[in-house]
Amino acid sequence: MTFRDRNPKPGRGRRPAALASVTTLPAAPPAGLGATGTAQAATVDAGSWYELINRGSGKALDISGASTAEGTAVQQWTRNGGAHQRFQFVDSGDGYYRLKAQHSGKVLDVHGWSGADHADIVQWGDTNGLNQQFRLEDSADGYVRLINRNSGKAVEVRNAATTDGAKVVQFTDWDGANQQWQLVPVKGVLEQVHTAGRVKNLGKTVQFSWPGVYFEGRFRGTGLGVVLDCAAADYDVQVDGATVATLVTPGDTTHWINGLRDGEHTVRVVKRNDTPGDTSTFGGFVAAPGGAVLSKPAARDRQIEFIGDSLTVGYGNVSGTRDCNPEQLKRNTNTDVSYGALTARQLDADYQINGFSGLGMVRNVAGISPDVTYRTYYDRALLNVDGDVWQNPGTWRPQIVVVNLGSNDFSDLTPGEPWTPDSLAAAYRTAYGEFLRKLRTRYGAGTTLVAVGFDGNAEHVRQVVEARNDAGDSGVHYWFLDQSGLDFLGCDRHTSAHDDRVIADRLAPFLSSLPTGW
Repeated sequence: MTFRDRNPKPGRGRRPAALASVTTLPAAPPAGLGATGTAQAATVDAGSWYELINRGSGKALDISGASTAEGTAVQQWTRNGGAHQRFQFVDSGDGYYRLKAQHSGKVLDVHGWSGADHADIVQWGDTNGLNQQFRLEDSADGYVRLINRNSGKAVEVRNAATTDGAKVVQFTDWDGANQQWQLVPVKGVLEQVHTAGRVKNLGKTVQFSWPGVYFEGRFRGTGLGVVLDCAAADYDVQVDGATVATLVTPGDTTHWINGLRDGEHTVRVVKRNDTPGDTSTFGGFVAAPGGAVLSKPAARDRQIEFIGDSLTVGYGNVSGTRDCNPEQLKRNTNTDVSYGALTARQLDADYQINGFSGLGMVRNVAGISPDVTYRTYYDRALLNVDGDVWQNPGTWRPQIVVVNLGSNDFSDLTPGEPWTPDSLAAAYRTAYGEFLRKLRTRYGAGTTLVAVGFDGNAEHVRQVVEARNDAGDSGVHYWFLDQSGLDFLGCDRHTSAHDDRVIADRLAPFLSSLPTGW
């Protein structure tokens, strides 16, 4: 028997303190009522996801056990941020909506098309049936009732229970607190995670292209879902500092990490390789049943940006052999153990790895694609989108920028190229100097610029640094990348993971010695 007051009043029941700060949604007339209609219905954003919090219990509408099966019971449960507690309002017309669960894609359904009180609410495949359509009726204080189109009854927590697992059913609409729900928009991804990488913020998701982009979060419980949409790149998932999964071109998925110790954990997801022809999408973290996504980790005080080519990316660095086919190259590139990532971690710094294999300052490897260079892409967030420009959120203010470009510029000239050794060197020095001036304008006098000399470009880089110093910019420094002790056992004779560790062990002390205030 559903609990009812003898004289029920709208808004009866204490509003949960935890929801007191949630902004209520504006009211608008429902379909079929003009401006003089007495009923009001809250508006919803059909492109957003919501948690539905019951007024009587303070608990969330929840698909039992996070199941994806048809007929799974709908219940209430302590709010945990899980995808099985997130719903999207899909427009059915005439002011009615289906409520689609994020984790399963299925919708709320009055079981068996019942018109009876206490009929179960379940999830079911979306047929757009009348028993799957609900309109929103306004209650006091920003709460709403969900009225089924087929039965005319309201969605409620049975018997006004306040316990986890209490069933959600339909019952005659009496505007009780157990029939009232608050629609809480799900936070954007960047409110949930910390990242320093170049991302395009779409609110509920972020898009990115550069290698080494990472997302860090905190959660409580025994499991976590990682929401990704990427068919090109590979990712490491790290929990409490240890890699627990490597996702190879995962596609559009929520990948679950289960069986963890019950308690608080840190999580980090990092893109391993460079896929400049594709855009990746990250949709955040979702907690397993009984857990919760916690507030995001704080940003680090130190920031370093690494600019470069395949040496900066970590091209084939974990292969263990120089002979790699294209598939082996993809699987054996790991930017998370490149010299830049290792250097930043030694210095406890957030970082960006803005590396693009094969490109140079004025000339690309073997003269390929002469109409573009690294500078064509540097300003972008999404490398495969012409004209895209990364919007710095104002939080990226690196104290150090390390530039390592030139290996491709001075790769062997091929017949038919317009360069001579002298004209190439002159163009390289000019473009390098202009690029350093651009960085100085972008980041200001407080940022230290480090230009790396390596192999055939070393003398030219040294000359560029001297010219910038002579022009009055004392914040530009030269660092020579010593090749002694490197085995070059990465794909195609690139630096190996061993070499990246050696380089990081040499670069980190040099950066620490610079006048950055560190």
